Amino acid sequence: MTTDRTFASAAERAEAYRRRVLLESGKALASLDDPRAAQAAVLAELLATNGDTAFGREHGLPAVRDAAGYRRATPIRGHEEFRPWLERVHAGERGVLTSEEPTAFFASSGTTGGEKSIPVTAGFLRRCFLPFYFAGFAQLVRHHPDLPTRDDTVLNLWQDPHSPAAATLGGRPHIGPSQLDFAKAGEDLAVGLGNRAPWSRLPEELAGAGPWERCYLRLRMAAEHDVRGIIAVNPAIAAALPHQLAHWWPRMVREIRDGTVGGLAIRPPDPGRAAGLERAAARRGTLRPADLWPRLELLLTWNTYVSRLYLPGLREEYGAGLHIRPAPIGSSEGPLAVPLSGRASGGALMVSGCLYEFVPADERIEPWTDTLEPHELEEGQEYHVVVSHVGGLYRCAVRDIVKVVGFVGSTPVVEYSCRDGLVSVAGERVRESHVLRAVAAAGETTGVAVRQVMYRAGTDASRHDAAVAFATPPPRTRAFTTALDEELCREAPGYAAARRSGALAEPLVHAVPVEAFWREWRRRVEDGERPTRVKDRVFRDDPGAWTRVLSGTEAER
Repeated sequence: MTTDRTFASAAERAEAYRRRVLLESGKALASLDDPRAAQAAVLAELLATNGDTAFGREHGLPAVRDAAGYRRATPIRGHEEFRPWLERVHAGERGVLTSEEPTAFFASSGTTGGEKSIPVTAGFLRRCFLPFYFAGFAQLVRHHPDLPTRDDTVLNLWQDPHSPAAATLGGRPHIGPSQLDFAKAGEDLAVGLGNRAPWSRLPEELAGAGPWERCYLRLRMAAEHDVRGIIAVNPAIAAALPHQLAHWWPRMVREIRDGTVGGLAIRPPDPGRAAGLERAAARRGTLRPADLWPRLELLLTWNTYVSRLYLPGLREEYGAGLHIRPAPIGSSEGPLAVPLSGRASGGALMVSGCLYEFVPADERIEPWTDTLEPHELEEGQEYHVVVSHVGGLYRCAVRDIVKVVGFVGSTPVVEYSCRDGLVSVAGERVRESHVLRAVAAAGETTGVAVRQVMYRAGTDASRHDAAVAFATPPPRTRAFTTALDEELCREAPGYAAARRSGALAEPLVHAVPVEAFWREWRRRVEDGERPTRVKDRVFRDDPGAWTRVLSGTEAER
């Protein structure tokens, strides 16, 4: 990594940032014509760097010469199955998964409820994460060139490197990728846009605030500035923002008038700004992002999966001039894809950063399941993702499913499709992506706009439950149920077979208000979860969540 440096001005830093983003984007694009060569180079570096580790020796990696040998030597594992090696790392043993000592561990909730612990080394940041991170912002630089020139024009709701962080037993940071402090890591240009803004570091007296109050405090401070771009990445954060403002605007206006932040008198009073916001709230009964920031032009976020349902409805809240652009696609396990100019969603695989393998989504992943390389994928098909990289992951099944929506050169362009997992009470094997496509199609057929959905195997074991939030009270929920049933039959052959045999009844649709989903998001953040971790999930088995979301609603049979 480069060392930290001081720039003479914000303009000089912005120009250096622009050059770095375009450089990494250019390198990523150059690798797309020959993904096999790029992937071979990634594997060679992984073996050279980490072959002589405890994991490498145990799996015979020093003798591996190619991808086929690597697949024969190393079984596919879920993250949980790396735990024995991770426990040795946390106990202080060196050279277990990586030749370099981890400087931190990336965390997020695991598929079995356990906390993930992904090693983060300097080599992983330099070779894998940072090239992806910079390349992922190329569309912002190309289409919104003024945003990097001032520190207070971007509200970064994704990164919060100054938030309270957990640590491993060995004392190393155990953080989400959004909490990584690139300044401390020695990469000044990677300090995210908006993370030098006046609201990026809270006053010392407020620095220990929990996630819910931190959301308010940062918005309160940003409300005094001409924000023109919002980086959310997790679209649930973007969906929550209008609701947060509706909840907080009286407090926010009062504090702007008084010159307080969280009750501390640390800003000049601005009664004129407060009066203008009060007038805007009086006209609409609430305060919208468009009222706070009338020149808002960019929302950078994941725009597939559930967000396809609700992002169109957010335009009125955010303003007519808003451009919704796709964010880079990745997870705690590693980078996946970077957006390409001219494409409204998805991104090209970052074949120069990680080694990727794929399994058709209809197949189960087993330790020795045959996998496909990137150039072997087919457009229109969905696949499980298996990732390896120099940061200490070897054929890790990340539990994400992607859909191939095109190619650049021989490299697939993919969209995030859904999480791994099935609803199946009679052998129907329904995926989240089946449900989402069926819900969207049923909405079009019946002329109703759907904004959110939650889905599960029904409590009576003979049908499915669907909690569906419509944009307006649906006049024909009965028709929607029929259409949803028909569309599920088209999407999932197993569902159609179960319906024909009589083993499965049509789904039970519960019409719920959009606010029910917002209240559940708010509850989790108030309980201490960072907003970046509170993500949309179609399949939810939590009985408490269903009880809360369905409270006060009736099912349409």
